[in-house]
Amino acid sequence: MRQSIQTIAGLAVLVLFAGPASAQSPPKTGTEEFGLSQRDLVQAIEKVEALIAKCMREQGFTYVPADYATVRSGMTADKSIPGMSDEEFVQKYGWGISTLYDGRPPQLGEGYNPARVGLGPRNVEMYRKLSPADQVAYNRALLGTNLSVTFAVALESEDFSGCGGCTRTAIAQVFKPEQMTATYYNPTDALVHQDPRLKEALRYYALEMRKAGFTLNSPDEAENHIRHRLASITEGGTLTLAAMSPEQRAALKELQTYELRAAKKNRELKVAVFDPLEAKIQRELFAREIK
Repeated sequence: MRQSIQTIAGLAVLVLFAGPASAQSPPKTGTEEFGLSQRDLVQAIEKVEALIAKCMREQGFTYVPADYATVRSGMTADKSIPGMSDEEFVQKYGWGISTLYDGRPPQLGEGYNPARVGLGPRNVEMYRKLSPADQVAYNRALLGTNLSVTFAVALESEDFSGCGGCTRTAIAQVFKPEQMTATYYNPTDALVHQDPRLKEALRYYALEMRKAGFTLNSPDEAENHIRHRLASITEGGTLTLAAMSPEQRAALKELQTYELRAAKKNRELKVAVFDPLEAKIQRELFAREIK
């Protein structure tokens, strides 16, 4: 592959028609979040949800374990609004992280709210019947200090580092210690990213993002970068818009502008380069595994 690539279109042509790289070891992981197979993901979700319920009972609260379909709905609701295409969502909301932040507990949010979806309607209904003081205690027990990071949200973003309360306690009993860190990297993604074609694409991505004013080295890094900046501004997602200082509101506005610009550029590169390339490499890797 050429060392210097002038346009996205040029790189896309090379990506789609380049032959497979030298043989790699077949993947020993699955294609779901955290490198799990679908079966392992279902089992992990069921275990975590049961452990959350147990932990909440021990703290005097009722929590109904969400089933796989409910948690998956919360995951797929991320960056998705009925009747709006992916492109339209990115154009209007970016990743929907800082741009749709209101600081309310997820159970009280309206409209687009993946965190609420992933908790399930029964838990949301029970929460809304609690007194304001009990609601505060309930969410402290369930989520810790960062109310925006539910299990479904963290699972979708593959970043458990922001989880707290019974949610973190349960996750830590099912997932490995290294998977609890912000630096954990999906092993399937890591294997795909060993391919020379993707390494070239990542160099191109970083170069193009820097030209646009962003110090981001990969599509995976971009979204979590926004989440961590938002947590810093909003004191872990605990501040409502009304409770923010003028400086915090100004910082949030700046982050929202940054998110919109970064998400648009990120999507442009993903659609033209990364999505087709990653799909091509995964097909090659798993085809070798089947053989």
